[in-house]
Amino acid sequence: MLYTGGAGNLGKKTAETFLREGAKLALVDMDKSKLEEAQKELSNDNVMIVGANVTKEEDVKNYVEQTVNTLGSVDIFFNNAGIIGGVASIEDQSLDNFNKVLSINATGIFLGMKYVIPVMKKQQHGSIINTSSVDGLRGSPNMVPYATSKHAVVGLTKTASLEVAGNNIRVNSIHPAPVTGDMMKTVHQGQSASQGSGDEQVQEEITESIPLGHYADSRNIANLVLFLASDESDFITGSQYRVDGGMGATS
Repeated sequence: MLYTGGAGNLGKKTAETFLREGAKLALVDMDKSKLEEAQKELSNDNVMIVGANVTKEEDVKNYVEQTVNTLGSVDIFFNNAGIIGGVASIEDQSLDNFNKVLSINATGIFLGMKYVIPVMKKQQHGSIINTSSVDGLRGSPNMVPYATSKHAVVGLTKTASLEVAGNNIRVNSIHPAPVTGDMMKTVHQGQSASQGSGDEQVQEEITESIPLGHYADSRNIANLVLFLASDESDFITGSQYRVDGGMGATS
């Protein structure tokens, strides 16, 4: 299994989940020191790490090549790297921030598939899971770069799934609700600044919008990734899977 964003909370939880299933993993992240920490925490010989910037084509080509050279194949690709970016209204968003978020969250997804798909075509099998968000299926005030990038992931997923279905490659996207961790702290801070409220109030407001009444845990997301990677989902492709505590039921 190959996946980007491997040094974050979700990356480590996904690693633990797949290692229990006997998988061999290649973790990719731009922060090499955090990758090394994650590898040490996992303490498993079946984990390799590759430092890479997912927006740079040569880096992406390299992390795919290193994975194939070490693990022999890429059966599962969790295309997961992403950022929140600055939280502000459209008129207060900078073009630099908009471009940065789209570069990582959308271009990074595109480049990953560009170099993984040829490997999977050669194998004539594979599962690609692209990380979008609940905000990839709805509007999200003060987060236009993020929401735009996550909508783009849906288009990339659907289009890729049609192109590679004949090669026994499946491509799906996942759409998590807010997940406990550092990314949501950025949202809390940005939204509280724009609203003139406190971080705790913002968290309470977001929590109230989730019918199950709490944020997701990384384990919830990792379990969905495991399902979409497995043979249990072998007739599923081009689909958008919510793991959102019921948020989609309100729209």
